[in-house]
Amino acid sequence: MSLDDYGHFDVVVVGSGAAGAPAAIAAARSGARTLLIEKLPFLGGNSTAVLDTFYGFYTPGDRARKVVGGIADEVVAGLRSAGSVVERPNTYGAGTGITYLGEHLKVVWESLVEGAGAAVLLHAFVQDVVVSDARVTSLVVATKAGLRRVGAGVVIDASGDADVCLHAGFGYEAAGTVDPAQTLTTTFRMANVDHQARATIGKEELHALMVEAAESGAYDLPRREGSDHITPIPGVIATVMTRVEHAEDPTRNAADPDTLTRAEIEGRRQAIEYARFLVDRVPGYEQASLVALSTQIGVRETRRVYGDYRLTKEDVLGASQFDDQIGLCGAPIEDHHGRGATGTNWEYLPEGTAVGIPLRTLIVRDATNVLAVGRCFSATHDAQASVRSMAQCMAMGHAAGIAAAQAVNIGGMVRDVPVGDIQHRLRTDGAILELTTT
Repeated sequence: MSLDDYGHFDVVVVGSGAAGAPAAIAAARSGARTLLIEKLPFLGGNSTAVLDTFYGFYTPGDRARKVVGGIADEVVAGLRSAGSVVERPNTYGAGTGITYLGEHLKVVWESLVEGAGAAVLLHAFVQDVVVSDARVTSLVVATKAGLRRVGAGVVIDASGDADVCLHAGFGYEAAGTVDPAQTLTTTFRMANVDHQARATIGKEELHALMVEAAESGAYDLPRREGSDHITPIPGVIATVMTRVEHAEDPTRNAADPDTLTRAEIEGRRQAIEYARFLVDRVPGYEQASLVALSTQIGVRETRRVYGDYRLTKEDVLGASQFDDQIGLCGAPIEDHHGRGATGTNWEYLPEGTAVGIPLRTLIVRDATNVLAVGRCFSATHDAQASVRSMAQCMAMGHAAGIAAAQAVNIGGMVRDVPVGDIQHRLRTDGAILELTTT
């Protein structure tokens, strides 16, 4: 089959979520001719299609310490310019969250990406990857006009599912093959909620009502420790309540199209059931109505690439520091394993500390010119359950974009870019690479 050429780009970023969009911004600002490819009709991935809160900007605990800056700060500033933003504590003590309107964030991402000079291609899926001597030379992309070939000097896989690495034949660990894959969640929003009445009960009382409702047999609530939170819109509350398993076969996670199809349908079914429970049983929801479901189901984990280094649980809980770190994470391990009605394990770093994110975890082990960022970066199941927070994804993307642009002039050899040069540029951009002692 002959393919039409879409052009050749210095840097091609696949996936425009909290990791991919900053990667495109950083690469384009560094002078690289950059293309950002996205399967949805808008930018942002989970940050606009599923969720409404950035976590990971701050460490948890009594004294919050900011651990992410740079392009991530520009995103928050753009949201504040667009409208109201709410900073609020996490229900489970994971640190201060920054809650925004997803519709505003779509435009903020577009403004920053296009303002940096990057090209954008929406409604596009990577279908194949051409590899020569461990080097990706081009991608085959499905568009509304058919298949197109995109040439690339450096590729950043920010697809979340490591789609580029899959098609290229590079190594990865599939979620579920070693540890149970983290469950999926369809989020939803309720309008006309009486905030004052809702505030009369706390987390424990809400969970008790969930248990009581489920045990009555009148409601099908697989998860009985979900959460709801205020949004910038008065009377509107957002939820993280549903819980969907990947598949009975542990080798088939949500990267499998049939599994994902079933999960999408089941997630919406559960959302309707949880909304009914809230209206019937929870103070403040008596006059509330369901107004929105997430555009797609929230996926926490499918594939994790093998990089030059693999971040581990011991690294995270020990707040390990690295000579080549390009970001920090203080978020706890948040493992939605799905076993039982609660089914979420929380493990916290020592208060006020953060683990470093090594550049080596972004460099794909089996390739010369490919970086992987976001939830598919090189980490074990437990470590990924901490560092997948959206603020950390933004930090990874920022670093990868700089590294990719600097690699363009040396044949795309990402390992040959001096890490000190990347770190210097990150600091100049306002990124945070280590915690101060004060």
